[in-house]
Amino acid sequence: MLATLALLAITTAGPAGPPDAAAVVARVQAFYDRTKDLTARFQQTYTYSGFGRKQVSSGRLLVKKPGMMRWDYEEPEPKTVAVKGSRLVQLEPEENQAYVDEKFDSSALSAAVTFLLGKGDLAKEFTASLDPGGALLLVPRVMDPRVASVALTVGEDGRVTATRVVDGSGNVNEIRFEDVKRNVGLADADFEVKLPAGVRRIAPPG
Repeated sequence: MLATLALLAITTAGPAGPPDAAAVVARVQAFYDRTKDLTARFQQTYTYSGFGRKQVSSGRLLVKKPGMMRWDYEEPEPKTVAVKGSRLVQLEPEENQAYVDEKFDSSALSAAVTFLLGKGDLAKEFTASLDPGGALLLVPRVMDPRVASVALTVGEDGRVTATRVVDGSGNVNEIRFEDVKRNVGLADADFEVKLPAGVRRIAPPG
């Protein structure tokens, strides 16, 4: 679940590429600093290093400042992971179970995720470099088991259209974003997750 939230790899879009890594980082940071909310369709491919197994998922993402994020998985099975301030909910309808944390500390999330909310500073928290193909590689300045390296596909306006994050165990989390729309006027209520009557409460994932 939180592995879903902790990721990022950037490949820059456009034939010429950016002049340097710092310029791309600044462009991404500026785009999301100016974003009040956004919606997007996503496809996620998670590769487990120990098994060589891949899991492909897809659904819809909602983000709103301050501190609201919601991932509604549709395939291969429905699941919702939502953060609203200090409340985190993971709901798995087909299993009729849910995990709820009323004291969730969003500061525990990596800057690889919090930049979507306009928090954190990519330039301060990561070292950046460009490979010959134009990919921007981000490595945490402080060792973090959640993020060993990050890569993003970045448009000319700074929006991220794809991410690739490798964690400390070698697992790879790749997400592609489509139909990205920002500043659409999302309501706080869009991040409320209503639990069905009789849903089974479970311990924290992992």
